[in-house]
Amino acid sequence: MERPSLEINLPDTHEEGKLYVVDSLNNLNKLNVCPDESQHSLDEEENAGGTGENMAGSNTGNQCLFFITFILTLIISLALVSFVIFFIIQTRNKMDQISSRLLSEKKNIEELKKINNILLKHLNQSGIKD
Repeated sequence: MERPSLEINLPDTHEEGKLYVVDSLNNLNKLNVCPDESQHSLDEEENAGGTGENMAGSNTGNQCLFFITFILTLIISLALVSFVIFFIIQTRNKMDQISSRLLSEKKNIEELKKINNILLKHLNQSGIKD
């Protein structure tokens, strides 16, 4: 029985091994040099292949997303400010109504006190006592 040779394409395997070792050393260097947050950006740059087209498209997409988010934030802020102003105006109107009612009730109470005093004087003068 013959054993198959394990040295098939030995030069290619040796070259792949060198590439693997170099890639592993590069990854280890990235882990030691770069913090975790910047590691993701380095991996994305490598995956992009270093072409300017992918980066420009990504940058344009990010600017568009930022612009849309900014516009939506402005619209929502404007709506909230408008609601608050409307609420303040409504509250002021209600407070004005309440204060005018209180003033009119105060006048009515003063008139009732005057009438009560007049009735008490009249009763005292007529001689009717409890």
